Amino acid sequence: MRVPRRMLAALLVLAAVPAAASCSSAARGDDARPRRVADEPPAALAPYERLLPEPVSARAEGPGYAFGPGTVIRTGRADGEEVRKVGELLAEQLRGPSGLPLPVVDGVEGDGIRLRIDEEAEGAGQEGYRLESGPGGVTLTARTPAGLFHAGQTLRQLLPVSGPGTVPGGTVTDAPRFAYRGAMVDVARHFFTVEQVKRYVDQLAQYKVNTLHLHLTDDQGWRLAIDSWPRLAEYGGASEVGGGPGGHWTKDEYRDLVAYASQRYVDVVPEIDMPGHVNAAQAAYAELNCDGKAREHYTGTKVGFSSLCVGKERTYEFIDQVLGELAELTPGTYLHIGGDEAHSTPAADYAAFMDRAQAVVAKHGKTVVAWHQLAAARPAPGAVLQYWGHDRTAASEKAGVIAAAKAGNPVILSPADRLYLDMKYDKETKPGLAWAGYVPVRRSYDWDPGTYMTGLPESAVLGVEAPLWTETIATRPDLEYMAFPRVLGLAELGWSPAAARDWTSYRLRLAAQGPRLAAQDVAYHRAPDVPWR
Repeated sequence: MRVPRRMLAALLVLAAVPAAASCSSAARGDDARPRRVADEPPAALAPYERLLPEPVSARAEGPGYAFGPGTVIRTGRADGEEVRKVGELLAEQLRGPSGLPLPVVDGVEGDGIRLRIDEEAEGAGQEGYRLESGPGGVTLTARTPAGLFHAGQTLRQLLPVSGPGTVPGGTVTDAPRFAYRGAMVDVARHFFTVEQVKRYVDQLAQYKVNTLHLHLTDDQGWRLAIDSWPRLAEYGGASEVGGGPGGHWTKDEYRDLVAYASQRYVDVVPEIDMPGHVNAAQAAYAELNCDGKAREHYTGTKVGFSSLCVGKERTYEFIDQVLGELAELTPGTYLHIGGDEAHSTPAADYAAFMDRAQAVVAKHGKTVVAWHQLAAARPAPGAVLQYWGHDRTAASEKAGVIAAAKAGNPVILSPADRLYLDMKYDKETKPGLAWAGYVPVRRSYDWDPGTYMTGLPESAVLGVEAPLWTETIATRPDLEYMAFPRVLGLAELGWSPAAARDWTSYRLRLAAQGPRLAAQDVAYHRAPDVPWR
């Protein structure tokens, strides 16, 4: 009987590498064994078999390219300034671990790493690419600079974790399955700085995640300065879960983060949650309450108790001015208006409010994203629904999402019992919650977005997103520990072909990322069913 390549690789690794006994991260200091950064992942996997997310096609062939002191990165003058910037960023990413100078030069002829735009590249789409490696160099070809950036991230995985080395000979041809591959950070429950979020952007972008959803406001804090309503940030931002000082971003800090993400081909989707989750705003401005009385700061974790005053015209002046300023700061397509857990807003009032809020988003030239509860109201044409239900979600609620999708509203899938990164891995996990159940690494990965919801066609699925809520998460190490390695499964679910989804293969490729994560000082969870080094 012929043993398939993936199965053979699995058997070899399982024979050679005992399963990790610990479910804690060495970077957190929870592992009994000392952390060791190795340049080589499990020996049974050849370099092109280790890639994550798994590409459409990868073939090892012939001798490779010696990546060393003489290597240059070549960009063509005719391809424009943006390609030059992609080359400069790739050089910066490769210099750190390699210690090489890696100058960026004009002209794509000659040896080295060559970046080429080919608008006729077959099958590449807007984000796809082709990588070819041989003795004379490595050629990255794409229709767009975004495709070249993704090709560069694949190249990083073909190189040693540190130092010079060899890019193995071969070819990768690749393109994403879904257009939207996102991760969300909640900076409202606990405040995180722009620099901390930038670090997460870098971690996400190297695995081809292309969207950062920022949950900027909630009952516990308002995190972005708004000129027309200054007390939102000044007072509403001065609290967080547990009674800490909170904080907020200036407009310039937000612009800087958006630009930083854009350079890595990550779009920012900002969220101002409404009509519920608004206590921080109501503490800052009494006029946003129907009784005209300011609320107290809230530092707990309950939900559903707050609501904007739907009957006041001042409420709609508020959302128009806030969303108008946010739209001006955000070059991307989407504005997220929340809409979840509005338990204190009667259903008729909720529908009327969401009608007007969606119209405000359209007025400012953006497309609405809202949590899937919008399906129970009147989703605007083209509005995107973000589904966060789980196995126990009522069939009627799922039916509403399916009906909206069939009417033309795309869906982002964020099932809480699969992709909520704040759910505990198991009962031993210290941070996190478990209201949707435990979400171990395999459960997070081992499902298909295209067939997840019966009756929801894959054509209606815009993509997938992994939210990370921060009621129990206040530090960067805890944030990374809960995100990694599950967010890498999100990256593969969003990028790789459906046929590539295979836990046996994935767990080996995930283990191969361990030395790279450790070298980047990422605090990751050492799932016991993954054969980490």
